[in-house]
Amino acid sequence: MDVIAAQAARMSPEERAKLEAAANEQQMRDSLRMYNGLVERCFDGCVSTFRSKDLDTAESKCIASCTSKFLRHSQRIGQRFAEINFAEEQKAAQGRK
Repeated sequence: MDVIAAQAARMSPEERAKLEAAANEQQMRDSLRMYNGLVERCFDGCVSTFRSKDLDTAESKCIASCTSKFLRHSQRIGQRFAEINFAEEQKAAQGRK
C-alpha cells in the first residue's frame, strides 16, 4: 500500500470526499489547460489570414495534422509517465521486501 492510500484510509468519509472533489477539479483544470494549449498552438501555427469565416483547405489540413500530432504526443507522454511510475513502484516494492 502506498503512502497516499494509507493516508486516505485514515481519513473520514467527508475528508475523502473533499480530497476526491479537489482531485477531480484539478484534473478538469489540467484537461482544459491541455485543450487550450492545443487550440492556441494549432491556431497560431495554421491560421494566417482571415479572408473568410471558414478555414481554407491548407488551414484545415494543417489543423488536422497539428491536432493529431499533439494528441499522439500527449498520449506518448502519458504512456511514458505510466512506465516510469510503474518502474518506481516496482523499485519501492523491492525495497520493502
